Amino acid sequence: MSDLSVGPAPDSDRPVLVVLRALGLGDLLTAVPALRALSRSCPEHRLVLATPSWLEPVVSLVGGIHTVLPTSGVQAPIGMRAGVADIAVNLHGRGPVSTRLLDALAARRKIGHREPGWPGPAWQDGLHERVRWSRLMEAHGMPADPGDISIARPVLPGALPGSLPGSLSGAAVVHVGAAYASRRWPADRFAAVARSLSDNGRLVLVSGGAADHSRAAAVVRAAGLPGGANLAGRLGLAEFASLIADAGVLVSADTGAAHLASAYRTPSVVLFGPVPPALWGPPADGPHIALTGDPHRAGDPFADHPDPALLAVTPADVIAAVDSLGRAG
Repeated sequence: MSDLSVGPAPDSDRPVLVVLRALGLGDLLTAVPALRALSRSCPEHRLVLATPSWLEPVVSLVGGIHTVLPTSGVQAPIGMRAGVADIAVNLHGRGPVSTRLLDALAARRKIGHREPGWPGPAWQDGLHERVRWSRLMEAHGMPADPGDISIARPVLPGALPGSLPGSLSGAAVVHVGAAYASRRWPADRFAAVARSLSDNGRLVLVSGGAADHSRAAAVVRAAGLPGGANLAGRLGLAEFASLIADAGVLVSADTGAAHLASAYRTPSVVLFGPVPPALWGPPADGPHIALTGDPHRAGDPFADHPDPALLAVTPADVIAAVDSLGRAG
């Protein structure tokens, strides 16, 4: 999947449709129904997704997206010359910052929520993220299914890192990472869950990003797991997606790992803090359980401490939920 530069598209005989979604992994995965609607409704266009380049391994699994245009947030202009895009789509948000970036592309048609110079539906609070962007597509005459979230499995060139068992299929993955402290469940609680799963005979692996390595190591030690169970920072994104696709169960906060589990229908127990499951939770018809303490929610996603709704969830709650998923399966 080649990057699109500031000049014309590599196959310039096709009109270009640019979608702005310059956010994280979970944001990308909740936009899959809308991206599929765009691909189906505009088959003659080259679909260019303006998103962070590190997401490209998962973008390639969505289908229908021809090019990644590396874009991180909305602090810098989109790297495309004005006049190249035929259609500009705002799946990033609403308001003057993101619309101004897309206005600079001088596209013939603009698809987004209603803003000055942008036709479309009014923004509505309280919608699930998948529903929000599917509703936007419907309003612009592009049928979308909020449940259309599955993605392809990655094809890996080689095995996962050494010192791991020959087969990871069916492993219990405990994902300890989260972008903000408000969604970081305490490490000792993750360790209690990991120890219980291990004591029950499961292969337990602890995952996270490179910044989570020390936290994951603490969980591994406290749970009595072998050092090789710490995968934090050891997997590329395609390898991580493969791990989640093959897992027997995932335990995670509300983060990208949980959305991968939804995409692959991997049984998951997802812990919610500042943001309620009604807005970002897994599909109700899947093998997933969302845990939270609604009455305790402070609701600040950028707080420097775990949200009280997250702290209301105990290791016993999580272990019971995992057992429940096992009985349902």
